[in-house]
Amino acid sequence: MPSRSVTVPDIGDFSDVPIIEILVSVGDTVAPEDPLVTLESDKATMDVPAPVGGTVESIEVSVGDRVSEGSALLTLSGGDGDEAAGDASAGAAARPEADGSGAATESGRPAESGEPAPDGTGDAAPATQSPTGASVASEPPPAAAGDDGAGRDFDVVVLGSGPGGYTAAFRAADLGLRVALVERYGTLGGVCLNVGCIPSKALLHAARVITETQEMAEHGIRFGDPKVDVGALIGWKQSVVDRLTGGLSGLAKQRKVEVIHGEGRFTGPHTLRIGESQSGADGREVSFANCIIAAGSEAATIPGLPDDPRVIDSTGALSPDAIPGRMLVIGGGIIGLEMACVYDALGTKVTVVEMMDQLIPGTDPDLIRPLAKRIGERYTDVLLGTRVDSIRAQKNGLQVKFADEQKARLFDRVLVAVGRVPNGAKIGADAAGVAVDERGFIAVDERMRTNAPHIYAIGDIVGGPMLAHKATHEAKVAAEVIAGRDVTFDALTVPSVAYTDPEVAWMGLTETRAKAEGIEYEKATIPWAASGRALGLGRPEGMTKILTEPDGGHVLGCGIVGVGAGDLISEAVLALEMGATAEDIALTIHPHPTLSETVAFAAEMIDGSITDLMPPRRRGR
Repeated sequence: MPSRSVTVPDIGDFSDVPIIEILVSVGDTVAPEDPLVTLESDKATMDVPAPVGGTVESIEVSVGDRVSEGSALLTLSGGDGDEAAGDASAGAAARPEADGSGAATESGRPAESGEPAPDGTGDAAPATQSPTGASVASEPPPAAAGDDGAGRDFDVVVLGSGPGGYTAAFRAADLGLRVALVERYGTLGGVCLNVGCIPSKALLHAARVITETQEMAEHGIRFGDPKVDVGALIGWKQSVVDRLTGGLSGLAKQRKVEVIHGEGRFTGPHTLRIGESQSGADGREVSFANCIIAAGSEAATIPGLPDDPRVIDSTGALSPDAIPGRMLVIGGGIIGLEMACVYDALGTKVTVVEMMDQLIPGTDPDLIRPLAKRIGERYTDVLLGTRVDSIRAQKNGLQVKFADEQKARLFDRVLVAVGRVPNGAKIGADAAGVAVDERGFIAVDERMRTNAPHIYAIGDIVGGPMLAHKATHEAKVAAEVIAGRDVTFDALTVPSVAYTDPEVAWMGLTETRAKAEGIEYEKATIPWAASGRALGLGRPEGMTKILTEPDGGHVLGCGIVGVGAGDLISEAVLALEMGATAEDIALTIHPHPTLSETVAFAAEMIDGSITDLMPPRRRGR
């Protein structure tokens, strides 16, 4: 075979990307699809595969060189001349970094043997023992319950491109399926990337910087009052969003996932009508063998509110045209408190009203206490067990009347943050035979299948915690089941985090639930006042709590309140999933001085081996 130059294939919207590794040398023999070099964009690392088999004759690049589509990489000669399945122009194989974007690792676990099938139709397949001793089904579940995809436009259509949707689409494509990703808005990423998790965390970081400078005044370092350029701040926030959503477009292109913009509705069991998008693209109808519904949720509303631009939801709160002087936040849950944290730091006088008698209802009261104390000192008011009777729009503001108060209060903005509702009723699911309950949720089994076996659902629309990280794990299960793999969604816990100041994070069994259900447990609580790292940060108000089985058995739950609690909770999640005991964590060396030590201290308290505090009792140590 004559010599052949290998060039950089279509890598999406990226150009001038660096080569970070050359995987072959002159004289090496390669087979079709063997990786040759690794490129790195701002979103992912990508292997460029060999378009054909052969021998590396020469290499035209070095590590650190920057290349774009069409740049020459190396020359191959000899070989059998067989073309790779997709040739080099089929695209580089993306290996997303650890930001959760389309990871290509297998997810889920083997279905447990001896249990009823998830759809309740009969017994599971007979079990055998794997080489590791794990019990696995001797036969995989049937692939693609609808049909084999012959004559259909796509093997899989994913409706919705949030973290769950794009993960499902990318995983299905990585498994060799023909995939379309439908998104009603002009950019990928759904609520989370565009108007939710990501932009809110960018603004929360800005808020934290402001409050840190204020706190340092107590320690002898003083700054002037911040001057907030709202336009520049929102522009920076949007640049963060644009970078991530643009990266998703590139990853979709690399994987040959067809992105279709427009609002999708089912027109039959195997068809979806995609209407005109916001960008003006014409609608079309597509057919599929399988579909994954990832249509998410939207902000809940309160009946009777005035139609006034000063009454906003979380989306409006993320892009203010000015910083209001006085703001009322209706809802003391995670979303409302995160936005309250942002506006308080920016200088707004914030009032929070919550119908329940506790902030973030359902969370253990001792975890909420440090947060409640801090915001109680900073905010104008925090009204618990209180409801809003009426809101009247006036020229000089919004007049709000609270129950049990005679005099109305005046606010410049009212943020309504009373939760989210699923979008199940908005996708024409009945045309596909998919059952949707009266609240808009779609029921699924452990393989994420709806009552229509070729249609799957994931994320907010299936119930449970409305969290992006739950959706991404469900997404991989759905994609892999469609591809014929024997996996189920059986996570032991889904961690929750309020990115307030201080942060509140929890996972597994809570004390509230344990007491309500009569579950026996052992508890250890470590005040951060005993942490040198927390004292050095000037934030000793935090706390770490671990629950285990009695007598220091397996970890059952964990709660953390304090700076960075959302990052710290992952260790406890892993401990629960791996079946670790308090002793396992206590014997794990944690770096000093760190906040992560508080997790080890709590385990040592249960284990009876703690020396930094007095143990509650001794266990022969």
